[in-house]
Amino acid sequence: MAAQATKSIACFLPDYPPLPHTAAIALGSNLGDRFANIEHALRLLENPLHLLGSSSILGRDPQIVIVDTSFLYETAPMYVTDQPSFINCACMIQTTVEVGTLLVLLKKIEVIVGRVPSIRNGPRAVDLDILLFDQEVIDTRPTDSKKDLDDLVGELIVPHPRMQEREFVLRPLNDMIPDAIHPQIKEPIKALLQRLTEARPKDEPPMRKVIPFPRYPHAPASTEAIPGFAQPVPLTATHWTFPSSSSDRQTAPRKTYIMATLNATPDSFSDGSEHNTIPTAVSYANSSVALGADIIDVGGYSTRPGAAFVSEEEEINRVVPVIQVIRGANSSAEVNPKTKEALISVDTFRWKVAEEAVLAGANCINDVYSFTGPEYPPAQASADHLITMRRVARDLAVPVVLMHSRGHAGSNKDYDSYANAVDSPVLEGIRVELGDKVNAIVKGRNGLRRWFVLVDPGVGFSKSLEDNLELLRHASLITEPTHAHNPLAGYPQLIGTSRKSFLGVVLASPSVDGTYEGRQTEGRDRVWATAAAISCAVQQKATVIRVHDVQEMGDVVRVASALWG
Repeated sequence: MAAQATKSIACFLPDYPPLPHTAAIALGSNLGDRFANIEHALRLLENPLHLLGSSSILGRDPQIVIVDTSFLYETAPMYVTDQPSFINCACMIQTTVEVGTLLVLLKKIEVIVGRVPSIRNGPRAVDLDILLFDQEVIDTRPTDSKKDLDDLVGELIVPHPRMQEREFVLRPLNDMIPDAIHPQIKEPIKALLQRLTEARPKDEPPMRKVIPFPRYPHAPASTEAIPGFAQPVPLTATHWTFPSSSSDRQTAPRKTYIMATLNATPDSFSDGSEHNTIPTAVSYANSSVALGADIIDVGGYSTRPGAAFVSEEEEINRVVPVIQVIRGANSSAEVNPKTKEALISVDTFRWKVAEEAVLAGANCINDVYSFTGPEYPPAQASADHLITMRRVARDLAVPVVLMHSRGHAGSNKDYDSYANAVDSPVLEGIRVELGDKVNAIVKGRNGLRRWFVLVDPGVGFSKSLEDNLELLRHASLITEPTHAHNPLAGYPQLIGTSRKSFLGVVLASPSVDGTYEGRQTEGRDRVWATAAAISCAVQQKATVIRVHDVQEMGDVVRVASALWG
């Protein structure tokens, strides 16, 4: 029987009535901790009473709700070029306040975050601009001052008068509202962006997307208590960059980041009991970082079929001590200085484990169930799980890896309900099903910032051998914008093939016209097979690959990147 398309997770989430006004806000920063500045500004934006108290200009029950965010971009400065590079983004809000009041709030946020008077288009801790407000056209300048844009202090022009000449404005808008029509130019945002990028000088460096990683458990960037958030804004440990568009010319080779797999479990499918003590975990972490790992993924609950149940308490007791030791909490452990500073992700689907791990020093959450828990198909319990995990990630301002799965890894492999896909049923299934969860996590009230999301197509999870091979051959199509309204368009992609059982199925198959009779393999016997799959992932423009054997797969990534990067 063909599988039926499941209900959208949105069917089980709260349905909030829209507020009367919609606006697009641009944000930029090039001084101090640029990422913390933007996060601080966004948190303040949703708290008008916190900013202005009971000021009469706010009216009764003032509300501002962020309902979408763009990706985050690193851009070269325009106009005044002798200054640091900018971090730019945009957000969509719904609000009850009028446009003039909104402008007052934005200027107040700039002061609080740290902007001081400077030269026009000069450096700033944070800059916020109203790009669009409903479909209104607004110009508060006196009639005799509308000939140029030289002096706009105290005035408001909407739509923003220079947005059509700024890629760092149009590209973030295109992430959220590509089909929105500019109220004056009468063309969609995507058309304005296309025209601008086609006319871009060949020597102009392209914008780069950015993923910031917070620093834990160190002091926060701001200790200010902001309503709606349980944690203060964290400082930034480091950030990753990757191309803003697959079609953009590159001025530097594309980097594929390496995630090293540290299973603090006795029953992982490939390396159980190898790293489940503090000394062996530290040894693996030291070795992995020295050999080029960009992040260490610490897990305490095996997702292999037939794995034993692990309680939440036991999972915490497995992963948190490992993270604490890597961060230098145990002076007797021989942790190398570079290892202490390495990025760490926690491989868990439980909110409490994720929260404890990040507060102990992790910088990222890696969730095989994309915040919805192991239940399949999605139900009310899945939505409740999503709401809680989303809140934790949002409070901590931490990147997340969201993987496509359908409950038990070895079941639910039927994609016949996507048989009419233009390319492949399994690719369309991933786009639709994972895209549905990603939208629920990023969009609407209390959404996680879009720039914190990486997607994982879930190689080996609820997919047949041919599905896994098809997925690897065409992985780039999962996040390409070529498919109309692809909900995963533009997201960075993590691919994990290391030592997985589908490789064993290939190795067990005899050759059709040869002497190879096939052989049975365990996980650690599939290193060379993993190398072939990793090479394919790099060719398909994966941003991150997850591996057990860092030295060998690091060599594969370096050579594959030289070929296809």
